[in-house]
Amino acid sequence: MCYNAFLSYPPPNKMRRLVLWEPVFMLDFMSSAGRLAVALDVPSAAEAIELAECLSGKVGVLKVGLELFCAEGPDIVREIQKFAPVFLDLKLHDIPTTVVRALNAVLGLNPLLVNVHALGGLNMMRKASELVKTHRQNGGRTHLLAVTILTSMDKLDLEQLNLMGEPSEMALRLACLAKSAGCDGVVCSAQESASLRTECGAEFLLLTPGIRPKGAETQDQVRVVTPIEALKAGSNWIVVGRPITHAPDPAAAAAAILSEMAGVDPR
Repeated sequence: MCYNAFLSYPPPNKMRRLVLWEPVFMLDFMSSAGRLAVALDVPSAAEAIELAECLSGKVGVLKVGLELFCAEGPDIVREIQKFAPVFLDLKLHDIPTTVVRALNAVLGLNPLLVNVHALGGLNMMRKASELVKTHRQNGGRTHLLAVTILTSMDKLDLEQLNLMGEPSEMALRLACLAKSAGCDGVVCSAQESASLRTECGAEFLLLTPGIRPKGAETQDQVRVVTPIEALKAGSNWIVVGRPITHAPDPAAAAAAILSEMAGVDPR
């Protein structure tokens, strides 16, 4: 495997050593394959690494979420990054100081993407964004995304939290807040991608989970769309999990989705 040399940079109040783990396969993120992120929502390193090996060179990003990160710790990110860039999906949501300290702890892993919850507020997102920008100025590659409204939630779910309005309206407000805080983009439903692209501009990154190929079960997702619908709406990356990872042949399942995505011009 190919690794870059150590780089040093000084985050707030502390010196850390940053390891740039470069995967053997780095796909063009404007290609169909480069825009497909696969969620490694599995409970063990062995399962995640087996899937990563299977999908290496075939998809653009591999997602490490809470389940896998809590089970295996930072080392699993280092292992998965040998096969593809990582989206570290931790959805940090706490007071600004705690979020910044947690983010500082994982930036040494240098994932391609990491996220916070937009509902953590403007100040929290601004502090997180400042830290990530410093990380990039010192040789890192990480980009910060803010989660708007989870794709498992609908209008009734929001009303139960005394949050009134359509999910799409709230997602747009939170995306605009995230942009004003300096975030690089948001995690949103592809149902909102077109309006967010229009409002937030061409450079604002949109990563969309809740993607299901035609005929696939929605499981616990509510606001779902197909891969081609998401790309046409302006998503930079689409996240697909169980339709690929639970398939008898994950590589073949990914190839089928890529076939569906082919021919859609990047927005």
